[in-house]
Amino acid sequence: MRQNRQPSDATDITETDATLARLPRRGLIVGVIGLIVAVVGVLVDIDQAFQSYLFSYIYWLGITLGCLVWLFIHDMTGGRWGDVMRPVLESGALLIGLMALLFIPLLFGLDRLYIWAQPEIVAQDPLLQHKAPYLNVPFFTGRAVLYFVLWGGMVFLLHRWWRMQAREPSARVAAKLRRYSGYALALYGITVTFGSVDWLMSLDPHWYSTVFGILVAAGQAITALAFTIWVLVLLRPISPFATAVTADHLSDLGNLLLTSVIFWAYIAFMQYLIIWSGNLPEDVLWYLHRLEGGWRWLPTGLIVFHFAVPFALLLSGAVKRNPRWLVAVALLLLFANLVHLFWIVAPTYAGTLRVHWLDVAMPLFLGGLWIAAFVWALRRKITAYALPVQE
Repeated sequence: MRQNRQPSDATDITETDATLARLPRRGLIVGVIGLIVAVVGVLVDIDQAFQSYLFSYIYWLGITLGCLVWLFIHDMTGGRWGDVMRPVLESGALLIGLMALLFIPLLFGLDRLYIWAQPEIVAQDPLLQHKAPYLNVPFFTGRAVLYFVLWGGMVFLLHRWWRMQAREPSARVAAKLRRYSGYALALYGITVTFGSVDWLMSLDPHWYSTVFGILVAAGQAITALAFTIWVLVLLRPISPFATAVTADHLSDLGNLLLTSVIFWAYIAFMQYLIIWSGNLPEDVLWYLHRLEGGWRWLPTGLIVFHFAVPFALLLSGAVKRNPRWLVAVALLLLFANLVHLFWIVAPTYAGTLRVHWLDVAMPLFLGGLWIAAFVWALRRKITAYALPVQE
């Protein structure tokens, strides 16, 4: 029988809080080290600094938005799989304000990242001139502001109802959450599609894909779920997670992760198949740039480590119920998605495969800040929630 553990259990909260209190400091240390290295990188090679910042930023923004998506899905469908995840997911979703601030540096490097922001190139390219009413700096900036306003508004509005439901569960509030989460999920799909086109697809404005936004959204869902699994298993030895996160919960999350991996692989394969069979030069060249000069090893690795290995492992019920194996798969997917974004961005600027030291420093810099802010939010969430336990 499922019961609620009240947040007034001082021993449990103190034990959890003491464990979490050590993490922000470590995150900030990593973030500060990454910041120092990033500043040096800006002074040494500012173009590379912006390129590394772009894919690193999209990665951590993806985890933030992915947390929001899983909250919407759980509010709409219910289920025990989401009960223990809520503190983690809400803590991640609340960082949308931080990600809005971290987007600002990209605005100072648009002409270094996007050829449509370089007037001399646009003047020589008829296609870019045709797309100029959409692909121009003022409109690009305005759309970005709109995305963050909408995402922040969704988080702010729904967070009020999440808090009300956590304090005093109500069928009326649950119905309101279910209804508005459906609208918000649809709005997320629209904004993420446009954001993916603006920030990633327009790196090569001659190329387009009708499913690219879905592919990016699927990656966000995978990374957010993988990150949540890692955090839950990390906190599982301590109260109140020790009694709240059971093997059945892990199995449910493993099934969701398996489904997400299959969906991501299906969309990625269909995009490749349709473009390659169409054999249009402007479309095929996008893949050719990412399959030559050593870059082909990255998609080969993605096939193996972003799909084949996780798929094979997550088919096993024993793996999904084993915390160590499940975390291993989750961490593998977290790294694979970072590589996927690197593979999308980096070949735009480099003809041959190379990993610059800023490609390592930037993810650590942004990740350190993100983790520190996440843990700060999670400590507050745990004290506000009564996690379900199994009796």
